[in-house]
Amino acid sequence: MADTNFVDYVKIFCKSGNGGPGSTHLRREKSEPKGGPDGGDGGRGGHIILRGNAQMWTLLHLKYRKHVFAGHGGSGGKQCSSGADGEDIVLDVPLGTLAKDADTGEFLFEITQDGESHILVQGGRGGLGNTHFKSSTQQTPRFAQPGEPLIEGYYTLELKILADVGLVGFPSAGKSTLLSVVSAAKPKIADYPFTTLVPNLGIVSYRDNQSFVMADIPGIIEGAHEGKGLGLRFLRHIERNSMLLFMVPADAKDYRKEYLILMNELEKFNPELLDKERFLVISKSDFLDEELKREISEVLKDIPHQFICSLTGEGIISLKDKIWQILNK
Repeated sequence: MADTNFVDYVKIFCKSGNGGPGSTHLRREKSEPKGGPDGGDGGRGGHIILRGNAQMWTLLHLKYRKHVFAGHGGSGGKQCSSGADGEDIVLDVPLGTLAKDADTGEFLFEITQDGESHILVQGGRGGLGNTHFKSSTQQTPRFAQPGEPLIEGYYTLELKILADVGLVGFPSAGKSTLLSVVSAAKPKIADYPFTTLVPNLGIVSYRDNQSFVMADIPGIIEGAHEGKGLGLRFLRHIERNSMLLFMVPADAKDYRKEYLILMNELEKFNPELLDKERFLVISKSDFLDEELKREISEVLKDIPHQFICSLTGEGIISLKDKIWQILNK
């Protein structure tokens, strides 16, 4: 899909439905001209509901839907008949979607399972009909409850993609190339920084028909936690990954320094990210001889790492083995 089709943040105005008023009807029949109250209850106002859909991966379908209105509840009727409930509006969203109150920033809930539903905006309850207010001292109440009013406001939906492995590295570290080699994903690849402007997901096939999901996150630069580069917009996607695969290219000037800068950016953004399993790969290593690899390994001796080359296939199979081992600890 085109890069512009990935949308991970939307702000929408939602309005639930009013509850219908209860009825004040009094039964009047030929055989019983002064019958008692028989007013029914009003119907419930419509809810606005979010539902998880595993087949979706973007909030694009809500980007231009700025207003979402549910239906109003119907009025109660005679013979104790209740009013119809207002029409609910169900919005399908991708897994990993968080709902927040746009005005206060309050976290409401998140959707992580296919088919999981949560009410974003509650419809008003219907009012009680006059039958509920009949008593020995008041046998013909001529009043009923009005329905509860609707709720309206602005809400934000944020998507944090769900993946087993998140690729973390500076721009042009080879993340997109690796994803294109180990999966059927076709991310944009070029030899200039910030080729990847949106996260890309790929399903990596493993032995015995098993698989795991890998996410290519747009490149991080020093100061990303302050909003530099693509900044905070995509760092949040890393929060949902089970493990982090750091990538430093073989032509880097200081492998250890680049790795520590990446670690520092994640820690400044969210210290809990450092609790995740992580592994380092030195990409584009096809022009490194064995002596250079030994020297680099000595510099990185306290950091679990491996050399790979996506173009030649060097180390790819053993890397998949290592990732599978870490994911299934």
